[in-house]
Amino acid sequence: MKHLQSMAQAQAVRLGPRALIALAFVSAIGLAAFTWPLFASPESGLVSAHSQDAPWLFAALLPLLLAVAVAVIGDSGLDAKAIAMIGVLAAAGAALRPLGAGGAGIEPMFFLIVLAGRVLGPGFGFVLGSVTMFASALLVGGVGPWMPFQMLAMGWVAMGAGFLPGSDRLRGRRELILIASYGAISAIAYGTIMNLQGWPYLGGMSTNISFVPGDPLHENLGRFIAYCLATSMGWDLPRAVFTALLTLTLGTPILKALRRATRRAAFSAPVNFTDANSPLHRRGSHI
Repeated sequence: MKHLQSMAQAQAVRLGPRALIALAFVSAIGLAAFTWPLFASPESGLVSAHSQDAPWLFAALLPLLLAVAVAVIGDSGLDAKAIAMIGVLAAAGAALRPLGAGGAGIEPMFFLIVLAGRVLGPGFGFVLGSVTMFASALLVGGVGPWMPFQMLAMGWVAMGAGFLPGSDRLRGRRELILIASYGAISAIAYGTIMNLQGWPYLGGMSTNISFVPGDPLHENLGRFIAYCLATSMGWDLPRAVFTALLTLTLGTPILKALRRATRRAAFSAPVNFTDANSPLHRRGSHI
């Protein structure tokens, strides 16, 4: 029982009902932002009429929603120690991104974000993933209408790592295999959903893998799968393999370091203030 309580206290951010509702709301809006062209009817003319301004509209909307989610999560327990740890890990993740800069899918940032989400929980993971992607975009000059989508997608990746089972009992090689498997799957999922963000708005394409506004959902999904296989799988698969390999080789010391830092931070430890004139305080001052 004590072990379960210690593991529960290890999470830097506790997700209360309000935070869960905010995350669900932001995720629902974000999912709609990624997928709405697939469900627009041909009679509406929405895709053709808004093919240029829709990405910018969602790019302006998503940061506001992300800010609301982060504020609600912070209100549920994001204290100074958690903010400091987010700053350190986000800086480390942002520094790792230029090492690969997406070349052939070599992106070492992914494995660190997944490991941190695993140790520190889904709430911390969502905030860390979003902040890290924002900082790294500023660092590498990757600012554009796609950046809020990247922030949301990376937040999902890190949050999902926090929901992985067995955090209270699974250790050693089995845990590394679980995290590595999740890291590989999430790396492919991240690339796939980011393709979905830009694919409907690509102009000048008239091929059998192009998005066709108003076509049935299954036909556009078939073209989208073909588009991913033809254009991005050469980046997504190496990213997945690289993330899994880094997790298996470097995961053990990083997990230990993160857990040790979490224990020392004692995020859930109560803070007690005593009266300076109380007998207990005076007795302690003479020790």
